[in-house]
Amino acid sequence: MPAPRLQVRNLTKRFDNLVAVDGLDLEVCAGEVVGLLGVNGAGKTTVMNMILGLTIPNEGSIHVFGKDLAKHRIEILKRTNFCTTYAQLPSNLKVWQNLRVFAGLYGVADHKTKIDELLEKLEIGHLKNSVTGRLSAGESTRVNLAKALLNDPDLLLLDEPTASLDPDIADKVRKLVRRLQRTRAPAILYTSHLISAEFTMRDCIALN
Repeated sequence: MPAPRLQVRNLTKRFDNLVAVDGLDLEVCAGEVVGLLGVNGAGKTTVMNMILGLTIPNEGSIHVFGKDLAKHRIEILKRTNFCTTYAQLPSNLKVWQNLRVFAGLYGVADHKTKIDELLEKLEIGHLKNSVTGRLSAGESTRVNLAKALLNDPDLLLLDEPTASLDPDIADKVRKLVRRLQRTRAPAILYTSHLISAEFTMRDCIALN
């Protein structure tokens, strides 16, 4: 069996007397989509933030690509990307400007072509010159998803990426993720509060 791209052991996070995440274990290998399921407040976003190194766990370990996140965070993040409904891109920039900035940060070759391809796949090519802060919630989510796919990440973290989308667009996003799984085989960790809409049971880890 290949080594998992993401391995979490006994991950625990407390905020004063509140236990947000309690002893979580999970693994995600190349080509797998693993879902974290739970109601709002169950700790899904906290888990994502710990995997990104934005929040420090009280206990446990996180290894990505076989390396300790605490020691190799910058190296790991170059091969990782994320999409979340809880963080917005700079609102005063146009869509293409935001994506150009992130393409530069990730060293994306031929960034103009890459940006245009992603916008068309997500059916938001017509928004390329729109000011990001004037987009609807669903449009903003799709721009965030385009950002997350810019560097063809080996580990993709998706924090409720379909939460604000119309049902037909949400279905297209899920199909895009599954197509990405088949063609590029990244490891994908995907949070949701809806089991039936996102995953089969074998894909899911429930957070209480």
